[in-house]
Amino acid sequence: MKYIADTTEFHIDVPTVVTLGKFDGRHRGHQKLMRKMMEIKAGFGYETAVFTFSVTPAVMVTGQRQPVLTTNLERRNNLKKTGIDWLVEYPFTEETKHMQPEEFVREVLVNRMNARAIVVGTDCGFGYRRSGNAQVLMELSGKYGYQLYVIEKEKDDRRDISSTYIREELEKGNVEKANGLLGEPYAIHGTVVHGRHMGGSVLGFPTANLIPPEIKLLPRFGVYVSRVLVDRRYYRGVTNIGRKPTIDGENPVGVETFIFDLEQNIYGHVIEVQLLSFIRPERTFASLGELKEQIGRDKETAAEYFKQHREMAKAGAE
Repeated sequence: MKYIADTTEFHIDVPTVVTLGKFDGRHRGHQKLMRKMMEIKAGFGYETAVFTFSVTPAVMVTGQRQPVLTTNLERRNNLKKTGIDWLVEYPFTEETKHMQPEEFVREVLVNRMNARAIVVGTDCGFGYRRSGNAQVLMELSGKYGYQLYVIEKEKDDRRDISSTYIREELEKGNVEKANGLLGEPYAIHGTVVHGRHMGGSVLGFPTANLIPPEIKLLPRFGVYVSRVLVDRRYYRGVTNIGRKPTIDGENPVGVETFIFDLEQNIYGHVIEVQLLSFIRPERTFASLGELKEQIGRDKETAAEYFKQHREMAKAGAE
């Protein structure tokens, strides 16, 4: 995948089919857009291109950072896995902010991205104060020589599948519901760092610790069944998300995972923790001994989950 970021001075020199949006999470609605783009690529030979902003416009306008389902790096990796040819993360400058819809279509989508086809959802918005929409794209299609495909929203029962809907479910701890909306497990990426080494030396359950970026949305604090990708291989896991209130001292919010059947030292490795099922909320225990007993029960709960979901239990290559 070719990646263009933080510049307005670029030109894609091959015809493309373009979609635009935040793409926060690769949920089933996004996957529907991607499938249509792949169909157009197969039929017309256009390369696929995603247009997004390096920082969401809402952040630049309000100054408030909303937690995201996927960081920019995670989004990039997700789109690469999807088979997208081009990803453009455009800077949201004052000039960009005040672009009228037709100017955006002409200068960015057509001239810079070489769009011969555009794929959007019914609720797309672009240009100054999101005054551009699917109808505007349709009206301009003849003038600028592209084909427009407007895709109906993917629904869960009667509700549109969206990043907002998924955030709500994660904040409740309903990770299985969120995964159903995503079409894949909710994942947290990070580099394994040294913690206080209490998992192995005191509690008897050595763990891999991640400190996620502040902008990354974490689900309800608690313990989850997880699947962990380490060096392109999957392992079963149990993950605690939170501040470890039983452990004395100031503990930053972290993601701490016991990985079944892994003996190697993975400090400094980048791993992916996929959350599969909520076990229990985070709570304070009366003693470390009580916490150790509960961790043992959590491990048993996870083992039982994997017995019931054998497709997730297999350790294997990505």
